[in-house]
Amino acid sequence: MPGIHNLARTEAAERARLLSDVTYRVELDLTDGSGAPGEQTYSSRSEITFRCAEPGAATFVEISAETLRSATLNGTPLDLSSYDAEKGLAVPGLAAENVLVVDADCVYSTSGQGLHRAVDPVDGEVYLYSQFETNDAQRTFACFDQPDLKAKHTFVVTVPKHWTVVSNSPVAETAEREHDKVVTFTEGALMSTYVTAVCAGPYHEVRDSHDGIDLGVYCRKSLAEHLDADDILTITKQGFDFYHAQFGMRYPLAKYDQLLVPEYNAGAMENFGCITISEEHYLFRSQVTDFEYEQRANTILHELAHMWFGDLVTMRWWDDLWLNESFAEWASHWCNAEATRFADAWTTFLALRKRWGYGQDQLPTTHPVYTDVPDVETVEVNFDGITYAKGASILKQIVAYVGRDAFVRGLRAYFPKHAWGNATFDDLLGALEEASGRELRGYASQWLTTAQVNTLRPEVAVDGDTYSAVAVLQEAPADYPTLRTHRLAIGLYDLDGGKLVRRKRIELDVSGERTEVPELTGERVPDVLLVNDDDLTYAKIRLDERSMATIVEHISHFASSLPRGLVWAAAQDMLRDAELPARQFVQLVATGIAAETDVSLVTILLRTARQAINLYADPAWQATGRAILTSALTDALRTAEPGGGLQLTFAQEYASLARTPDELAVLRGWLAGENVPAGLTVDTDLRWHLTQTLVALGEYGAAEIDAELARDNTASGQRQASLARALRPDADSKADVWHQITTDTKLPNWLQRAMLQGFWHSAQLDLLAPYRDLYFTDVAGVWGRFDGEVAQVFAILGYPSLLVDEATVAATDQWLSGDHPAPLRRLVAEGKDGVQRALRARACDIAAGA
Repeated sequence: MPGIHNLARTEAAERARLLSDVTYRVELDLTDGSGAPGEQTYSSRSEITFRCAEPGAATFVEISAETLRSATLNGTPLDLSSYDAEKGLAVPGLAAENVLVVDADCVYSTSGQGLHRAVDPVDGEVYLYSQFETNDAQRTFACFDQPDLKAKHTFVVTVPKHWTVVSNSPVAETAEREHDKVVTFTEGALMSTYVTAVCAGPYHEVRDSHDGIDLGVYCRKSLAEHLDADDILTITKQGFDFYHAQFGMRYPLAKYDQLLVPEYNAGAMENFGCITISEEHYLFRSQVTDFEYEQRANTILHELAHMWFGDLVTMRWWDDLWLNESFAEWASHWCNAEATRFADAWTTFLALRKRWGYGQDQLPTTHPVYTDVPDVETVEVNFDGITYAKGASILKQIVAYVGRDAFVRGLRAYFPKHAWGNATFDDLLGALEEASGRELRGYASQWLTTAQVNTLRPEVAVDGDTYSAVAVLQEAPADYPTLRTHRLAIGLYDLDGGKLVRRKRIELDVSGERTEVPELTGERVPDVLLVNDDDLTYAKIRLDERSMATIVEHISHFASSLPRGLVWAAAQDMLRDAELPARQFVQLVATGIAAETDVSLVTILLRTARQAINLYADPAWQATGRAILTSALTDALRTAEPGGGLQLTFAQEYASLARTPDELAVLRGWLAGENVPAGLTVDTDLRWHLTQTLVALGEYGAAEIDAELARDNTASGQRQASLARALRPDADSKADVWHQITTDTKLPNWLQRAMLQGFWHSAQLDLLAPYRDLYFTDVAGVWGRFDGEVAQVFAILGYPSLLVDEATVAATDQWLSGDHPAPLRRLVAEGKDGVQRALRARACDIAAGA
């Protein structure tokens, strides 16, 4: 694909100063001229009207085209000789009122950026969808591709007759012609280019309405039988009701469409009124658990929150990306917990999303939540756990700091004041300060402009059976010594009738190295003292000795899932920080899952225990660790509710851990329908999971993969088969996979990702050892030749993170000593940190076993 212009903030500011009152009419012809879908390129004509504050000035317009056919400004042809997709098209001699017309041939994408083209292997039908964040609208039409030049857009799209076309606004008219049809949409509301959208193809459609809003859910025709539109629409309606009530401002468009689309790079995208969602993650062909349903609900509500925060009111520049994503992250969990059946959504936020933030924040490449973004390329690698999860955690704490009622009042003032425009975090703080009467800029600054995470520890003095003194100690890493103000709660839990029940809760501000808690002096010593009860602040926590001893025996006995999640999180932090040996963590999980009822916690804990075995445990103990966990899972499968989510989770994790001949025989039996636990359905996705384990261990080969693909010759089946082929423990097969993912720039994004997901496996370390050096030989070339998303995936998934030894660290250091682009250096350095962390954890585990 042609390159794109890496817009600098200074360029954007100057262009926004010059230009205003922008409108677009975009005409796209997505046929080959005979009524069939186009294959390589499509015609794009943009007519842009705008005003210029300084007549005679010059500007530029972005357009990433294979062929730029013509461009005129106010009827005069522009010079195209110096056009370069990576620089844009120069537009000199502006008048006060301007009409710019650009005709081009643009390229269909297979990387998930721009206008992506996917072919359904079931029926050969073509599906298109756009993905324009952060600045990929220019891949489809000529535009001023920056968030603060909002405009009204009219899309006119020519497609095959049997296709459906969806955009941000409703269809105004459809003109049937001999071989095709032309669909014209109504002029859209003011919006940034990155949230415009065009989706086209023979999509299956389900329609509904709610509170005066027209609703649509779409998927590929071949997946219509699996589309549970009722559940998607139920969550959507609950979200609209909740946000309308809380934000005090109605959703401003007439319709709201959600399209489940193939070959998607992310989870979803908040195109205004035209949401695109990953079918791979959220269209369920087989049985899934409430963990997956909750994740889908959270994604639906995240994108819905963006309709207000991001689309209606938009960041001025990408340095406020964190606020855009953090707000949607916080709001979606708030709504999920209070308006849907997922009342424990904040537990999942803690156990999953916040863990992501903590992990990202402890990397050597950590950065403040608010970062300087001089150009668009800089922000591309900032779609990370700090931007999303840490930012959302800070917002959650601000809610606790000012009070929920005041926070909501601030939002209700903020939205109408900045509707249809652009705003900054300072604008939001001003609204919250006015609503709450509390000064927030200093408070926010210590959280937003500094990096890394604090650790909070209780310090207790006991006199008999009461506390004589309690304090909270705050620590910070030496390289990031900031001690922050934490709004938090402390909970006192007692064992009562076999349950850990909260007896007392106090809320306070903690600041500095030591904060005394006089409210607890004279209080009877509880069985568990829990710092950061209710998870109000963003910090790692530790337990005092008595509490830790109670937890080892009674971790599953908390009546609520949130304190259980907090204690499990503390154990996970101690594991990663080499304070808790991997063998002890694995044993804790093996014991705890038998009584744990929250399927989200079980899913996350089992994944973490598997990671602990593969990365953090003494290699000599790893087989023992797997045996402990598979034995616990075998017992859990016997007692789990037949057909329930926990049973499925236990079966999936058993398959991931299986290594011994007896364990592999169990998997082969399940595939053959033998000795399957009562109630467990070995459906399509579970069959692939079992098959992939057997392939990775050399039990199955090409014939078995082909047989499974024959059973499931769908887009998902092809992806699973590609992953399975990459898992084959064969030197020639690995070499072929590596060659494709490092040289074939036309490799579709879904295929590249599947091959990388299957390439590395913890049972194949000897076979994979040569690819440590090959990664460092190839990564810079991949970064330079491939589209950004694909290059990032290779940099992350291709890194030899399973080769936990000093040789990997040394090879990384040697590569980092060279001259490489800063975003790529960041991703490689993060891989190295993971290996170093694993080495420290292994040393801890080895010492524990000595």
